[in-house]
Formats: sequence, C-alpha cells, structure tokens
Amino acid sequence: MKTKIFSFLTGIFLFHTVNSQEVRLTVEEAVRMGLEKSKAIHASMMRVQYADARASEASALMLPSLKLSGGYTRLSDIPPSILNTPFGLVEISPTVLNNYNVRLSLQQPLFTGFRLQRNSDIADYNSQATQKEFEKDKSELVYSIKAAYWSLFKALDIQKVVNENVDQVKTHLKDVENWQKQGIATTNDILKVQVQFSDARLRQIDANNGVQLARIVLNNAIGIPLETEVAIGSGIQQDARHFPDLSALISQALQKRPDLQSMELRVKAGDAAVSLAQASWWPQVFLTGNYMTARPNQRIFPIQDVFKDTWDVGVGISFDVWNWGTTVHQTDQARAQLAQVQNGYGQLRDAAVLDVTRNYLNLGRARERITVAEQGVQQAEESYRVTNSKFKQGLGMNSDLLDAEVALLQAKTNYTQALVDFGLAGAALERAIGE
Repeated sequence: MKTKIFSFLTGIFLFHTVNSQEVRLTVEEAVRMGLEKSKAIHASMMRVQYADARASEASALMLPSLKLSGGYTRLSDIPPSILNTPFGLVEISPTVLNNYNVRLSLQQPLFTGFRLQRNSDIADYNSQATQKEFEKDKSELVYSIKAAYWSLFKALDIQKVVNENVDQVKTHLKDVENWQKQGIATTNDILKVQVQFSDARLRQIDANNGVQLARIVLNNAIGIPLETEVAIGSGIQQDARHFPDLSALISQALQKRPDLQSMELRVKAGDAAVSLAQASWWPQVFLTGNYMTARPNQRIFPIQDVFKDTWDVGVGISFDVWNWGTTVHQTDQARAQLAQVQNGYGQLRDAAVLDVTRNYLNLGRARERITVAEQGVQQAEESYRVTNSKFKQGLGMNSDLLDAEVALLQAKTNYTQALVDFGLAGAALERAIGE
C-alpha cells in the first residue's frame, strides 16, 4: 500500500513538474523510483516467478494424476459371429459398427527411488536461489543509483566551486586592468590573469558538461526522461551512520549477502542432483486405476450395442536391470557439477571477505580525508582572504593572488571529492554486507 501511494504521489509530482523539467529528489526517492521503473528488476522478478512455477510443477508430480480420455471408432461391416447348433443358428456376437469409449485413469507414484522428491528439492532450491539473485539485482541497482546520485551531487558542487573561481578571477582581472590604467600594473600582469581566466572558463565549460552528463546518467538509472532537470535534495552527512568493527561486518556479510545465500542454495541443489542421478538404481512403483464406459464394452461377453461400465486397479513396477553404466555416468556428472558449485561458493566467500575489507578501509580513509579537506579549505580561504586584502592594498603580488585562487579552487574541489568518496564508500559497504 505504501509503495502504491508513493507511486501515485510521484506520478502527480512528475506531472506537475514536467513542464518546468525540474524534479527535486532525495537519494531515497531516487532509489525507490529506480526500483519501480527498472526493466532489469522487472525481468529479474519474472525469473523468480518462473522458478516458483517450476518448483510448484515439480511438487505436483508427486501427487496423483487424473486423466479423462474418450474416442469414437467406425468399423467396417463384417458378418456377425454365428454358431450352428442342433437347435439352429445362434448369433454369438453381433456386428457393432459404431464404437464409443470414455476412460478415467488415475496414477499415483508410490516409490520412484526418491526421483520425484529430489527433483522437487532441486526446483525448490533453485527457486529460492533465484529469489536471492533478485535481491542481489536490487542491491546492485540501489548502489548504481546512489553512485549516479552522488556523482551528480559532485558535479553540481564542482560547478558551483568553478563558477565562484571564475567570478574571483574575473574580479581580479578588472582590478588589474584598473591598476594598469593608473600605471600600477603592467601588461604582463594582465596577461597572467587573462591566462588564468581562460583556464577558469575552460574548467567552467567542463564543469557544465559534467553536470549535464551526470544528470543524464542519473535519469537513465531511475528511468525518467533524460532531459529532466533533477535537483539534488540530499546531502552527505559524515556521521549519518556508524558501522561496527570489521570482523562483525564480515560475519554479517557471510550470513546476509544474497549472492552467497544464492550460491549456498545452488550447492544444496547440486547435492540433490546427485541423489536424483542415483535414482535409477531403485525400482519404480506406481498405483494405477481406471474406470471405463464403452459401447460396446469389449470386456463383456456377449457384445452388446449399449454402454457398459468397468473398472480396474493395479500396481506396476519397473527396474533398470542393465543400462550400460548410464546411472554411474550420470552420477559422476552430477558429482563433478556439485564440486564446481562448491568451489565457486568458496571463491565467492573469499571475494566477499575481500569486498567488505576493501570498502571498510575505503570508508575510514574517506572519513579522514573529509577532515583533512575541511582543514585545507579553511587554510585556503584564509590564505586567499589575506592575499586578496594585501593585493587590493597594493602590498601583495599579482602572482601570489593567482596562486591563492588556484589553491582555493583545488581545496574546495578536494573537499567535494572527499565528501562524494565517503558517500560512495558507505553505499558500497552497505552493498558488500548484504543490505
């Protein structure tokens, strides 16, 4: 119900904003929208439904089956069977040209060497594994949407920083031009500032292009028109969440990661496949029953051109006495496939430990980089303030102010990069531990 309400409100929101082509989204809203609109997630969900239906089909094979059949046959005309007796000719069996029959058949497997049970187990394990793979696909999409969201956040923030730098250098250039008119600054001073202003304009063009590209990537990830102007509604909080120690995270990942759970279920399916291959070593026993009404009924003598009902119940058994080692070969194949899946599961566990460790260290590094970057911005802003003040008073050199402007731009860019790296590292660690 919550999802439907959110979809309805989102649709109204998008309808009212389509003309302005601007939509403000938080990262949570972007994720929910992307999950609802993703064709890849829908395809993954259809795989889950297929696997569930396959499991239900396999379970149904263990239940009794009931079949209804019927038919009509027209026979060629032949003389009736007549017996010559002392009392005269006696018609034993008349000629019935039109034959009708209706049969209701019941079959119940009693023992199949565990074939049906193991086949049902395999289908059930595969169904559960497909569900876990669906959860993994959702986790991957959530991470890709967050990555695209924070990339747009980064592009917009860098665009803002670059625009500020352009304004600073532009003001600097006007000051130097005014001083040249007063005979204080030289032509070389103007040229130096003009070169830096040109570089700033080039960075501004790159920043604008970066915003446009990042916005298209995000729009594509969440499934909205590519030309939509998405505005960022969330910020990166350094203390938004505290993770436990590394060993606890690794333990959580080994228990909760959907790809590991899926592979574990595949191992169980492989083990059941070995038992399925060995089923041919056992006999198969079935209970059968039939109810038939026919006209004429061949089981009733003498034949009469009327409908007669009969029934039968029986037990059938079959056993492969010799099949040239087919069962052995099938068992060897199943065991080899099981070994492959077990090895893949072990490799995946090792990769999960590495993934968690790497993202945990990246998160700690990103958090420390934010602190360092904040200090760098404070120092660069103070350096620019002091240098600019001296420059306006005629006490500072033009080159010093140019260096201060570049340093401030770099410091703010580093801070933005540190923030985004922290946000991405947190999202990657959540994905790595199975959340």
